[in-house]
Amino acid sequence: MNLFRRPFFTFALSAFLAAPFAASAQSPAAHVHGQVRLDIVIDGPTIVIAMESPLDNFVGFERAPRTDAEKKTAEDAIAQLRAGAQLFKIDPAANCKLGPVTLRSSALGLGKNEEGAGEGHADLDGSFAFNCTNTAAAKFIDIDLFNAFKGPRQIEAQIAAPQGQFKRTLKRPATRLAWNK
Repeated sequence: MNLFRRPFFTFALSAFLAAPFAASAQSPAAHVHGQVRLDIVIDGPTIVIAMESPLDNFVGFERAPRTDAEKKTAEDAIAQLRAGAQLFKIDPAANCKLGPVTLRSSALGLGKNEEGAGEGHADLDGSFAFNCTNTAAAKFIDIDLFNAFKGPRQIEAQIAAPQGQFKRTLKRPATRLAWNK
């Protein structure tokens, strides 16, 4: 079954994710060092995590890498993010497997990133799709971004789940993002 043909999923994902990303493109205040924004949609057999972050959180700079050391740092960060199942550990009761991962950063030459910011304010955005056998059982995601990267200090999350819509904030060193009524 093609997930993106499912009308509810397409509508929910579009509506839920459009507002935060549109706001970030228009608002310079949305680019906050140390902060990662996550939008999480749980629908049918799928959990999608959309991430928005300053590039600095992952590599320590906000421009194209210039030295061999910076290139290595960027390559390592990209590899860690592509292994999304190590960074986003969904409640085992949901029985999820990582599907497509998409990363966007014009400074790193990844995808088409709609960054409104200029030099010195580059972002690294991504989406992580998980295919699950029991998403209704999911009650939390353990997020390992604080352990994997030095830059993130706070995660602002919005969650659209069968149980409702939730906003949560995680501050270093907390890792469990839980939702329920």
